[in-house]
Amino acid sequence: MQKIGFEEAVVRIQREGSRYDADAYVFLRDALDQSVRAKQEKMGEEYPHVGGQELLFAFRDLALDEFGPMAETVLEVWGVTCSEDVGEMVFQLIEMGAFGQSDDDSRDDFKEVFSFDEAFCEPFRPQAENHKPAIRRQEAKSRSEASVRGRSETKPNQKSGS
Repeated sequence: MQKIGFEEAVVRIQREGSRYDADAYVFLRDALDQSVRAKQEKMGEEYPHVGGQELLFAFRDLALDEFGPMAETVLEVWGVTCSEDVGEMVFQLIEMGAFGQSDDDSRDDFKEVFSFDEAFCEPFRPQAENHKPAIRRQEAKSRSEASVRGRSETKPNQKSGS
């Protein structure tokens, strides 16, 4: 298979009608680059192979770093809603010749690795037992303050007691 540049591969994939936004492919490449750099630093290999699950976790970490609590929403806008979508994009780029592949690589490497809700929403959900009492205290304080203000204010059409 003839190798082509990443940008050209994305253009061709988009032309063929990919359901994923071009930005999703760029983001995927950024996650791969980050994963390769980390593996090079750790293992000292010049061109380390990154497996599907490694890439998925790098993708998740980068999305959380870049988009925080909006990560799942951004990815959904790009058409990426599950780990299998990341695998599909990887294999589209492999088929175009933009990404390499080892004999062990498979689309199955991306199946049900993690749910997007678990990966992108769970880290930002408050712990119920830690936050509810504080919220209830704040709500009660606000109601109490409003009640006190309401009693202390003179209504416009009422006479003040003299």
